[in-house]
Amino acid sequence: MAALNTMEKKLAEYKCDTNEALSLKLVRFPEDVDDDGTTFHPEYSHQLFGDDEVAFGYKGLQIQLFYTAGNLSTLFKVKYSLKVTDTFDCVEPDDIEGKIRGIIPAGFTSNTDDFVSLLEKEANFKPFGTLLHTYTVHNEEAGELTYQIHKADITCPGFQEYHERLQTFLMWFIETASFIDSDDDRWDFFLVFEKYNKDGETLYATVGYMTVYNYYVYPDKTRPRVSQMLILPPFQGEGHGAQLLEAVHRFYCGLPKVQDITAEDPSENYVKLRDFVLSKLCQSLPAFAVDKLPLGFSDEMVKEAQDKLKINKKHTRRVYEILRLRVTDMSDEEQAKEYRLEVKRRLFGPYRVIGHFSASSRLVGCLLPWPDPCCGCNRGQHIYRFTGGFSTQPPSLRAFLKDQGRVLKYDFSAPLRTITPWVIMEICQKFSSQIRGRIIC
Repeated sequence: MAALNTMEKKLAEYKCDTNEALSLKLVRFPEDVDDDGTTFHPEYSHQLFGDDEVAFGYKGLQIQLFYTAGNLSTLFKVKYSLKVTDTFDCVEPDDIEGKIRGIIPAGFTSNTDDFVSLLEKEANFKPFGTLLHTYTVHNEEAGELTYQIHKADITCPGFQEYHERLQTFLMWFIETASFIDSDDDRWDFFLVFEKYNKDGETLYATVGYMTVYNYYVYPDKTRPRVSQMLILPPFQGEGHGAQLLEAVHRFYCGLPKVQDITAEDPSENYVKLRDFVLSKLCQSLPAFAVDKLPLGFSDEMVKEAQDKLKINKKHTRRVYEILRLRVTDMSDEEQAKEYRLEVKRRLFGPYRVIGHFSASSRLVGCLLPWPDPCCGCNRGQHIYRFTGGFSTQPPSLRAFLKDQGRVLKYDFSAPLRTITPWVIMEICQKFSSQIRGRIIC
């Protein structure tokens, strides 16, 4: 046993954190190759190296994945000081090169001198597609920097090969990333580039990008859905994400066939960014004027946001609450109370019993008190007979009710005199658990 523990300790020395071992660079000048200040590391590597994000079999592991700043020509090298097979028999190290070769396209180099020579070709690289938007960002060291947002598609010459190199960054910075089928002509690509000067020439560096898939909406509309969005780490925190998302929204707002704009499984950071951008856009709409916000959420807001900005009702409501909070003096007790009540009305809305009934209230609307001879008072166990609407319920619920003789027993700690929304919720939650977790409400 002692010998086994000793062996485990020795082998543990050959484990490396892949997030630290992998170095990424966007290289503009030859001196950047050896400049540690231009290096950045992945946030995630579990898709290649497992949930522990550990590579086994090497000491002093260094994985270099360098890209030219514009065209993203790639240098890939693996270095280490010691390999486990040099010391121990019958122990296999992880295939680092094989795993990374699986995500980077062919055509990379493993020779640093060859990679440096590729920098001379960067002057020939030009952004793909159509220019949508130009903006500037102030940098304390470099002054005013100019950026461009372009829209491209797979028909642009050379773009498919460029995109195959660009999408490799997704594996390191989006937790659930996957590569897309770029051959599908329903994909739109939006790219951000920085203009910079080198030896008197204007060059372009890749900053980030977004992919959008155009879904069909009956009968003649489309619904663009944001699939992936990434601003590369050296450019994060400078406002490029907001510029990109706003440019994309403005592009689709100009297309009459677009129903609305959505996102696929948005991250928390994306939701915050979208809130900011949509709030900024809605501020310019008359329906969201400062004097109208305290009057409450209105159909006018929904219609104007949908027609002019392609924002659906759910997102419009969220924007309204953000802008309403902005003009609310929370130190004023009356204003603060009105704002809280406005939010509560949204939260409790699905559970209100008004006019037409929701699925949960339809269920409880068919439950009527039924005297229990075993219950001598108004407390304790109450029995409810399912008296109507039986055929409208889901098959699993009908089967359950049939087995129970259409009688539902429920324990209350207090007398039940009226069926309130809160009682509806309690009954439905209890009922759902009795039919193996099937949610009714």
